[in-house]
Order: sequence, then C-alpha cells, then structure tokens
Amino acid sequence: MLDATLKTQLKAYLEKVTQPFEIVASLDDSDKSRELLALLNDIVGLSDKIALRTDGSDARRPSFSLNRPNGNIGLRFAGIPMGHEFTSLVLALLQVGGHPSKTAADVIEQIKSIEGEFNFETYFSLSCQNCPDVVQALNLMAVLNPNIRHVAIDGALFQDEVAQRQIMSVPSIYLNGQPFGQGRMGVEEILAKIDTGAAARDAEKLSARQAFDVLVVGGGPAGASAAIYAARKGIRTGVAAERFGGQVLDTMAIENFISIQETEGPKLARALEEHVKQYDVDIMNLQRADKLIPATQAGQLHEIRFTSGASLKAKTVILATGARWREMNVPGEQEYRGRGVAYCPHCDGPLFKGKRVAVIGGGNSGVEAAIDLAGIVAQVTLIEFDSQLRADAVLQRKLFSLPNVTVITSALTSEVKGDGQKVTGLVYKDRNSSEFHSLDLEGIFVQIGLVPNTDWLKGTVELSPRGEIVVDSRGQTSLPGIFAAGDVTTVPYKQIVIAVGEGAKASLGAFDHLIRTSAPA
Repeated sequence: MLDATLKTQLKAYLEKVTQPFEIVASLDDSDKSRELLALLNDIVGLSDKIALRTDGSDARRPSFSLNRPNGNIGLRFAGIPMGHEFTSLVLALLQVGGHPSKTAADVIEQIKSIEGEFNFETYFSLSCQNCPDVVQALNLMAVLNPNIRHVAIDGALFQDEVAQRQIMSVPSIYLNGQPFGQGRMGVEEILAKIDTGAAARDAEKLSARQAFDVLVVGGGPAGASAAIYAARKGIRTGVAAERFGGQVLDTMAIENFISIQETEGPKLARALEEHVKQYDVDIMNLQRADKLIPATQAGQLHEIRFTSGASLKAKTVILATGARWREMNVPGEQEYRGRGVAYCPHCDGPLFKGKRVAVIGGGNSGVEAAIDLAGIVAQVTLIEFDSQLRADAVLQRKLFSLPNVTVITSALTSEVKGDGQKVTGLVYKDRNSSEFHSLDLEGIFVQIGLVPNTDWLKGTVELSPRGEIVVDSRGQTSLPGIFAAGDVTTVPYKQIVIAVGEGAKASLGAFDHLIRTSAPA
C-alpha cells in the first residue's frame, strides 16, 4: 500500500511512539477493505509498539479505531485516510502513542476539563484541503478527553450515509447526531462552540492586553509578512485574525510562489504561521474585526473592536483582512448554500460523483474547476457572463477537449432552483435573445472572483468604488497611522507573492510612521 519512501518517512515518525496501542479494524470482503488491511499491515510492520486486530464490529466497513490498553480513547477512521488525510492518520498514531501535541498548553487544559458527552462525526473527502484541520482537531480532543469521541468518515466511500444526511459540502460535522458545523474549523473554534462562556473569557483577556506598537488585522500572506517585518524591528507586535492563512487555506495547487516550485495552500499557510511564531508576536485567532475607531489627535491610540466583544489598541494598525469568494446574489443561492451550491470544487467535488453540475465563471478559476470536476461528475456545464471565456488559452484548449463539458457564454445566472432540501437546477438568461433557460442539475460551483473584506470599514478609511482600501506607495491609507496590504487594497494583481511584498511594505511604512511620531516601545 505504501511505497518505500513513504514507509521510510513513516517509520521515522513512529519511532516517537512511546505508549503501546492497538489498531482494531472492521472489514468485509470488498476491495476497499483489502486496501485498508494492506495499509494497516504496513503501519504495524514499522513499529513494535503497534498491534493489529481484525475482529472489529463497527457497522461502517472498512473502518478502524485506535485503542490504548485502558480503552479510554474514542478515535476512528471510516475509510482509507490517504490523500490529504494521511497527515491526520500519522498525527493520530503519534498522539495515541503518547507523543505530545504542539497545541498550546492552555488549550490542552481547556480540552481536558470539558464535561459532558460529545460524539462527533466528520464527513471528509480525500481531495479536500480544508478537512484535515477539522479531523485533526477532533482527533486530538478525543485523545485528550475520554468524554469526546470522533469518527472521520470518507464521504465518497459511504455514499448511502451522505445521501441520507443530504451532505453536499465537506467537511460536514455532526455532534450527537445533529449538524454541528460546515467548513474549516480548528481546535479553538470548536472549543468556542462547545465550551459555553469561553468566548466571553477570551474577549476579556484580549481587551486587557497592553497596547501594541503595530497591530496587524488579518493572518493571510500580507498579514504574516507584516507581522514578521514589524517584529524584527523589536517593537510590540500583534496579529488578530479570523483564521490564520486567510484565502490561501482555500487554494489548492500553488506553482508561482517564487523559490517554491509547488505547494498547497494549507501547507503554505502552516509555514507562514510557523514563521511568524519564530518571533515575539502575539497571535490572536478567531477574531473577526467589527469596527475601526481611529485616533483623532496626536498621542491617541487607534482601536479595533471585534465581533467577539474584544477590543485592542495600537499606535499603528495594518489592515490585511483579504477577500472572500464573490457570490452570485441570486434567489436560492443562500437557501441552498452547502446543499448543492458550493465554492470549493476540490473539497466538494467528490460528493457529486456521477451527477450533473454547473460551474459559474469562465476565468482561470472557473475553467480549472470545470476541468477538475469533469473527471468526477457525469456532466459539467460552464456558464460565463461574457461573450467568451477569459481563462488562459492552455486551459481553454484542455476544457474544450473534454467530452462531458458544455460551455454556455453570454449567460446571466438568474436563479438557483431546489426542492426545499437540495439543488435541482438553475435558470439563466441568454443575454443575446433575453430568453430564459433552465438546466437540471445537482450541484453549482461558483467561481466568479473575490470581494474585499471591508464592510466593517465603511465610513472610516477611503474605499474605492469596488470596496478596496485605497493605499499609497507606502501602504498608507487615508488615515495617519492606518496602513493596509494585500487583496483588501487597491494594489492590482491579487497574487500571494504580491501580498507578501505589500505586507512587508506596509509594515516598514508603519515603522517609519512610529519613529517619526513617537519613540517605539
């Protein structure tokens, strides 16, 4: 199952296992069960501290659990955790085997102290880059607290369950049999939902923090770069982010970040965060900015208020809140979001195997999505508003070579149709004839660009007609001491490498502002 290189790497990891445990597999006579058995045999062959039993009685087959001799762990995989989930498997093996997590000590103590019964189920796909964060977070919680149990389920392998629960987006999380959440979630975010009162306690702690010299709002490439450049100046630096990594977390293949030939968004996001952590930077996650209160006179501090109720103050602020997927804003889109309307073809594509889907948007993202989906689904219809596709020529050639792809141009999507539970089709208007047409579909993937996250800034800093923060050559906004960087600004060409440079520029601009107006702390 595992090649020689992967076995060598895994063996090195498994040498960190200090506590014996066993893998208990529930199998049948299917090919997938034979694949899983081969994988588990490879694993136990690499460590004398791991044993394998094949007498499991779980109804989901193939599946396996990781059990300590004292039986106080509820951690299970239903399926074969390869692809993006192989890292989740490795971490689970290490943590069940006694290797400590790198999670912050206060978070670990919070997990251990939670009372109650929590039975989590996470549906994932092997191509989903957002799913491992959820799976790894809940696995860790199951290792640390016997009241918490978790099973990670490959939705593509257990299609009957997916259909019964009408799951059309991954990761989908259930708690005690009821929907708990969708999309990327980390340990801290999950804790905030199940540990009542945690958000208020965290907000109080944040508000008590000393004022920063530079406060970066946003944790994407621009925010990470800004934080590093500020910290290297020896000034008090903080980063408040809704999720560290930002839009990069939703990006699959990255092949144009200079000096790195190829990587994936979540991997790059982790590297950015680890780099920031090498410096004396106060990182505050799960913080969505809600209001900017700029200083009105010299010597005053700027203030950022967050939806959590927390408030932070700083001498200078760097706004790096990035952008989000643009929505169609048509009837039915919000109603069926996560129930057939999707924004991540890599994550949710496998759930539409053999079905009919549409891709909205004819730029590079839309055409790439259509190409990827064509290998999974029965039929792809790409709908473009313009009279021609805007994607690169090489992508268009590939698209038009695929037999199960139809392209419709000069089309305006006007409505998402559904049966109350899931998407059943869409309506579009032919912009040449003004006639309306209907398509019968099970899924709609929206790929029409990005919108800057600046709603909370209206009426404070100057914004462009497109809602971007207007900045000068130093990253300075219309307000003294307030800087901005990355996709949220008017700087053209929304690229990761550009955001990194703009973050550095804004940070240097903020430092220059500090030394000209006051002595740094």
